[in-house]
Amino acid sequence: MKTVKRPATGEFDIVQAVGLLRDETMPNQARVAKVLATLLASMTMGAISLMALGHNPPSAGPFSLWTYYRLDPVQKAISSRAAQSPDRWNRIEIYYSGTKAGNIEQLALFNGLAGPEDINSHFCLCNGHGGEDGQIQPTEKWQRQWPLIPGRTWYGSSQTIRICVIADGKTTRPTDCQIKRLETLVDGLCKKFRIRPESIYYPNDWR
Repeated sequence: MKTVKRPATGEFDIVQAVGLLRDETMPNQARVAKVLATLLASMTMGAISLMALGHNPPSAGPFSLWTYYRLDPVQKAISSRAAQSPDRWNRIEIYYSGTKAGNIEQLALFNGLAGPEDINSHFCLCNGHGGEDGQIQPTEKWQRQWPLIPGRTWYGSSQTIRICVIADGKTTRPTDCQIKRLETLVDGLCKKFRIRPESIYYPNDWR
């Protein structure tokens, strides 16, 4: 009769412990896999939600930080090719474009100008229709640090910065993103050129 050799007590304990660890490890691995899958699904849905929110004007819903922070920094818009002197500008005027949509090129075409370089403003602030919501477009006059040309609808000084907000002020109001970006732009201009708060002028029905 063949005798089956049983492992010594110490060896048996080790084999038994390994078996128990194997049995416990398998459920843990399955649990970790489920957690990772759930986390990945949540991150995917969150990204989709942010993208959906970011492509809608904030005025139609909650303000989108995702849209705001993907825009170029305001300081980049304030910089220019020409040298800037701290006392070059002493006044800021904000006005509506009188349109529901647009950008520098479209405004030039709408006003019958030869090109966007003839726009009589220093900045254009888009509303999501013609440019990204909150996008700040510096004009050629700003890049060259040139003053604007007085005309039939504007009689400002040669030290006035004009900012055109794409909106008609009636049926199309400034979006939340436009308002926040304008606040940051005005604040940056005031600090750079030492412009006093009382020298900032908004449309009568602003906000």
